[in-house]
Amino acid sequence: MPRPGRLRPLRIWSGAVTAALALSFAGTGQASAADVNNARNAGFEAGLGSWTCSAGSGTTVSSPVHSGSAALKATPAGQDNAQCTQSVAVRPNSTYTLSAWVQGGYTYLGTTGTGTTDVSTWTPDTSGWKQLSTTFTTGSSTTSVTVYLHGWYGQAAYYADDVSVYGPDGGGGGDPAPTVPAAPTGLSATGTTSSSVSLAWNTVSDATGYNVYRGGTKVASVTGTSATVTGLSASTSYSFQVTAVNAAGESPKSATVTATTAGTGGGGGSGSGLPKHAVTGYWQNFNNGATVQKISDVPSQYDIIAVAFADATTTPGAVTFNLDSAGLGGYTADQFKADIRAKQAAGKKVVVSVGGQNGTVSVSDPTSAANFAGSVYSLMQTYGFDGVDIDLENGINATYMSQALRTLSQKAGSSLIITMAPQTIDMQSTSAGYFQTALNIKDILTVVNTQYYNSGSMLGCDGKVYSQGSVDFLTALACIQLEGGLAPSQVGLGVPASPSGAGSGYVSPTVVNNALDCLTKLTNCGSFKPSKTYPDLRGAMTWSTNWDAAAGNTWSNTVGAHVHALP
Repeated sequence: MPRPGRLRPLRIWSGAVTAALALSFAGTGQASAADVNNARNAGFEAGLGSWTCSAGSGTTVSSPVHSGSAALKATPAGQDNAQCTQSVAVRPNSTYTLSAWVQGGYTYLGTTGTGTTDVSTWTPDTSGWKQLSTTFTTGSSTTSVTVYLHGWYGQAAYYADDVSVYGPDGGGGGDPAPTVPAAPTGLSATGTTSSSVSLAWNTVSDATGYNVYRGGTKVASVTGTSATVTGLSASTSYSFQVTAVNAAGESPKSATVTATTAGTGGGGGSGSGLPKHAVTGYWQNFNNGATVQKISDVPSQYDIIAVAFADATTTPGAVTFNLDSAGLGGYTADQFKADIRAKQAAGKKVVVSVGGQNGTVSVSDPTSAANFAGSVYSLMQTYGFDGVDIDLENGINATYMSQALRTLSQKAGSSLIITMAPQTIDMQSTSAGYFQTALNIKDILTVVNTQYYNSGSMLGCDGKVYSQGSVDFLTALACIQLEGGLAPSQVGLGVPASPSGAGSGYVSPTVVNNALDCLTKLTNCGSFKPSKTYPDLRGAMTWSTNWDAAAGNTWSNTVGAHVHALP
């Protein structure tokens, strides 16, 4: 969501990026005994030795690292995309697996000069380490290739570690062959539903992936340190273990953790007191040119009011809220609290939103997770908030945010409201941190209102690219969540209340209503038509109630009435 002072910039998707969306991530092939990692200084323990980074964009850091003592940090600036390269010796007519562990901003990995087809792969911003991997075959006279990593213009810095060009020895030297990794530690169950269990564990040095076992049988292979095992029976206990793997082999199994699935299906356990179809609106605790409001001024069409925003403190993970009384015309804390109570008496929910475009809250370890839960609960007690909205637009750690929200749920009880407002890129894949978090806490999650604006073009659930500002964009992207594991009651459409509410992607209330009809009734669809109806779809969200008021409350009067009239 935009913070005061400026709108969130439009993400520009060039033809190269759109093409990159269609790239497949090739799996790692079985290595032979003679294969080696031909990359030199693959873990950046020797600084930038053997690497060259454009425009001085690269450096090495001691944290975060995937393994060892160092990793690469490269920061795009202006017209520089922070490209770091290395020339790697290879053999002609040979196949190699190119891989690297990355996190942070948009990251691309590829190779040129193969003598055949140059290859690349990429990932959007990710808060945890993720492995990129692809393969290439050298030409008949190729003896070296150029391996590159780079970010994207205007995006955050990226981190990279443990680069590998694995295959026949090219004679140029490289890092030592890997050894079998140690068994993972810290395995825990981070969430359950009636049919799934979510797991998380600690990173293992030199691991390139992990296997998940249920009752001694392997049920999943993943590259990250979390997984959700699905297809389980309700009210049933299951035991799980994980192993770490790399080219050298598989580690011993971890300690066993046991988890019991919930007794009933569905999701959205935190929707008590809400109508079947609900409207969410963000209320601005600042004056940025939109209509200044008190909570009491928010129209009755809004069922959930998200107070924007709570801010980070100097304590890792902790947040605070400071009412901008001066900017809001002398609105006092006592009036604010009384207005919240009045809304709740009218059946509405008021939550505190954490983050926003410029928010810097980071929940990345057990301590910050505990601090987050404790501070949000304190705000709930102080102001009377019903829960929390997660609107972190600078990355999210699924493991520890899930842990924080579960701790908060234990403190606040079953009436806790948890909403989320991810950007479209955050909900393109179930492997993304935001999507993982939503699935991890599905049993206590109220609704995910994805921001379908400031997005450019994105993939729909049918694999086609859709441009923002259309019925198809709303329906085809919402379909990803509906088919990816969230209950329909946990999916909402987030749109600007007026053209002033966002830099791009505004759609008229009529388009929003058509998208709602398409998803719930298969009427008023565009070229994309879902495979089935989702009559339990939760509803819609807007940024913001203030911009809605500045436009005569047209959005809430039109979309709000339509949402509440859905069957």
